[in-house]
Amino acid sequence: MSTTQEPSFRDSVELMYSRAVKLMDLSPGLEEKIRVCNATYTVRFGVRLRGDLHTFTGYRAVHSEHMEPVKGGIRFAMAVHQDEVEALAALMTFKCALVETPFGGSKGGLRIDPNEWEEHELEQITRRFAYELAKRDLIHPSQNVPAPDMGTGEREMAWMADQYARMNTTDINARACVTGKPINAGGIQGRTEATGRGVEYALQEFFRYPEDMEKAGLSGTLAGKRVVVQGLGNVGFHAAKFLSEEDGSLITAVIERDGAIVNDEGLDVEALSAHIRANGGVKGFAGGTYTEDGSAVLEKECDILIPAALEGVIHMGNAKNIKAPLIIEAANGPVTAGADEILRKKGCVIIPDLYANAGGVTVSYFEWVKNLSHIRFGRMEKRQEEAQHRLLIEELERLSSDKGLGWELSPDFKAKFMKGAGELELVRSGLDDTMRTAYQAMRKVWHERDEVEDLRMAAYLVSIERIASSYRAKGL
Repeated sequence: MSTTQEPSFRDSVELMYSRAVKLMDLSPGLEEKIRVCNATYTVRFGVRLRGDLHTFTGYRAVHSEHMEPVKGGIRFAMAVHQDEVEALAALMTFKCALVETPFGGSKGGLRIDPNEWEEHELEQITRRFAYELAKRDLIHPSQNVPAPDMGTGEREMAWMADQYARMNTTDINARACVTGKPINAGGIQGRTEATGRGVEYALQEFFRYPEDMEKAGLSGTLAGKRVVVQGLGNVGFHAAKFLSEEDGSLITAVIERDGAIVNDEGLDVEALSAHIRANGGVKGFAGGTYTEDGSAVLEKECDILIPAALEGVIHMGNAKNIKAPLIIEAANGPVTAGADEILRKKGCVIIPDLYANAGGVTVSYFEWVKNLSHIRFGRMEKRQEEAQHRLLIEELERLSSDKGLGWELSPDFKAKFMKGAGELELVRSGLDDTMRTAYQAMRKVWHERDEVEDLRMAAYLVSIERIASSYRAKGL
C-alpha cells in the first residue's frame, strides 16, 4: 500500500464531496459553506484517579447547523484526533440529510483506551467529559445531541444523560440530550440493533430492483447469498444475524482482530458472537476453519462483503484483489477514495456508508422524539388496533358459522393479525420506510443521470442538494 497516494479518511470525504459538487450548480460561497466544519472544540480536563491526576483530551466537531440540534456519536479510542472527528462530523451532515432526519452533523471523541480503566473510573472520566461539553452547550437537547460510537454504548450514554440532568435540574427535556440510552433511562426499543438492522433493510431494498442487481452481476434474492463480514461488533453482529436468520443468507466468513473464521456452509452467528465475547477473538471457534490472516479473507470469493468495523480496510493496496461484486459499507469510511475508484472501474457496486449505516441515527431520531413527547410509541394506539383486528376476525368467523361455510382461520394468522404494533414494531417500520425512501432517492439520480456512475455519487448529490435547499430557505 503506497502511503504517498493513499488519501486519509478526511481526504476521502473531501474528495467525494468535491466529485459530487462538480456536477451541481452551487454558488462558490455555498459550496464552501457546506464543505467546511463550522467549529471544533478541544477540551482538556484532569481527573484524579489511582492517587494521581490524569489529563484527557476530547473533541466535539460541529460540521453544519443548517438544522439543529446537531447529531453525532462520541467515540472512545486512542486513535481519536481532530481530523478524524471533523471528517466524521461532515459524514453525519450528509447522512442526516440523505435519510431526512432533521439534524445537522456533529461528532465527538475522547482519546482514551476504555480497556485500561475500571468501570467506576470510566464513569468519573465520562461524567467529567460530559460536564466539559455540556457547559459549552455541546450536549443539549435542542443544540447538540450525542450518541454511542466506537468504544461507547448504553452505559456511557446513561452517565452523560445523568450528568446533563444534574447540571440542568429544571430542564424537562433533559433525557433528550443524548440518544442510545438504556430502555430504563429513556432509551427506545430497537436502538441497539438499529445500524445492523438498517444494513439488512438497505440490502433488501437493493434486491428489490433487478436492474440494480444486474449492475453487480447478481440475481435472485438474498437467500443463499454468500456474505463475508469484517468486524462482528454491534453492527456486524446484528447485520449478520438478521441476514442469516431472516433472509436465508450464508455468512461464509467473519474477520476479527485475531484473524478470521471461514465456513462455506454458513456460520452460526449467535454462537460465534458468544465465543468472541468469551475468548476475545474468533480463534478456537469449533464451527469453522480458523485462519490467522484476516486481511486475506477480505479477498475471498463471495456475493456480498460487509466491512463493519474500521476506516480504510479496503485501500489501494488490496482493492484490485477484492472479489465481492457488492460491498455495503456498514462502517464509516471502510473504502478509501483511492480504492473506491479501483473498485468502480472493476464494476463493483458499493452501497455507501452515508446511506448504509444510517439506521443508527434514524432510530436515534425516534428516541429523541420519544424523549421530547414524553410517551412511549404505541402506548395510545396498540390496544385499539388489536380491538379493531379482533372485530374483523370475529365477524369473519360469525359469517362462516352462519352460512355454514366451514372457514377456519389458521391460529398463526390470527395471532399475528391480532397483535397490535408496540414500540419495537413501530421503530422497525419507521426504519424500514426510511431506508427504502432514501434508497429510492439515490437510485433515481443513479439511473436518470448519465454522468452519475455509482451510488456514492448519487447519495452525495441527494444530500448536498437538500442541505443547500435548507441554507437557501434560511436566506443564506
